[in-house]
Amino acid sequence: MTPTRKKTSVPRKKRVHHQTSFSIPRAEQELIQQNLMRWYQAHHRQLPWRDITDPYRIWVSEVMLQQTQVKTVVPYFLKFLAAFPTLKDLAEADPGRVLKLWEGLGYYARARNLHKAARQLISFSDGRIPDRFSDFKALPGVGDYIASAVLSIAFGKAHAVVDGNVKRVLSRLFCLDVPVNHSSAHGTFKPLAEALLDRTDPGGFNQAVMELGALICTPASPDCTACPLKDLCCAQTESRIKEFPVRLARKKTPCFHISTGIVIKNNKLLITQRNPDGLLGGLWEFPGGKVEKNETAKDACIREIKEETGLTVRVSSFLTRIKHAYTHFKIEMDVFYCDYISGDVALNGPVDFQWICLQEIDGFAFPGANLKFIELLDQNPAL
Repeated sequence: MTPTRKKTSVPRKKRVHHQTSFSIPRAEQELIQQNLMRWYQAHHRQLPWRDITDPYRIWVSEVMLQQTQVKTVVPYFLKFLAAFPTLKDLAEADPGRVLKLWEGLGYYARARNLHKAARQLISFSDGRIPDRFSDFKALPGVGDYIASAVLSIAFGKAHAVVDGNVKRVLSRLFCLDVPVNHSSAHGTFKPLAEALLDRTDPGGFNQAVMELGALICTPASPDCTACPLKDLCCAQTESRIKEFPVRLARKKTPCFHISTGIVIKNNKLLITQRNPDGLLGGLWEFPGGKVEKNETAKDACIREIKEETGLTVRVSSFLTRIKHAYTHFKIEMDVFYCDYISGDVALNGPVDFQWICLQEIDGFAFPGANLKFIELLDQNPAL
């Protein structure tokens, strides 16, 4: 690092709206880097993917951390790495086992793409994880953030990361009124992050900025008194903290009414597997679907099961109503016990089915919405 300077703050002018290229004064850049890295070395959290250079483990952690809190990720990370300690182990794993170990973490495309990428690398590059940005980014599920994070942390490559934490820190540090949730935001924040990056330790610096956003420069109540950049922060020195980051108002999240059936035949339950390429791809679920206008949930359950599986069923009782939120929509799901009446399974939509005993259910990966009522099934004496 550059030797510490006596100067503790840098005069600044109010930042320009929608600036897309940046030239940060050298003295300011050095102070930001020094203060931030000093703080990070003293205060960063001890996490199982920290202080390592194994690109595979760093990659797994960064994939899991996308849109998921650290406290949620830690046990999943440890369990996943215990099952698949190497890239080769992951590549050779059954897709269903990969999804089962991801069950409850959400955003299942992350797991499917990570598995596909592992298989590609084992097949075509003898398991070597590429250290070139273009090569790594070409892998399934790898975007700018994942590529920048893994290459900077594991290989020391000078690529700046931009995630929600980084955008929030930069918004306040430079008084940027670019909406962080606008599609064009990356085009503003990426060049700024690159201009600010400490190229002598890009991995450490990237982690430091993200850690600052996670622990100090938080969304609602930032702890500015503990911030190592408080004397350099535009929003703090101009008393404008509450103005940043700027966000566009979100549209109202739609909510869909869903009806789902627990079809019972000879004390076994019918489960179906979703198309691997769609939403919640590859997961197993109990059949059902949207309740149409002027349709009761009970009638929708019977209709959806007939359409999806070809079976005729009779609703015997109501189990529960559960609520579940996805990224862009919510659902309210009515769940019914259904007795099998007639027919052979003929799938329309799902790609596979199984008749299982309740004791076998832990061998299959289910969406979070199904998990919320599966725990109630052992109360049914018929199962």
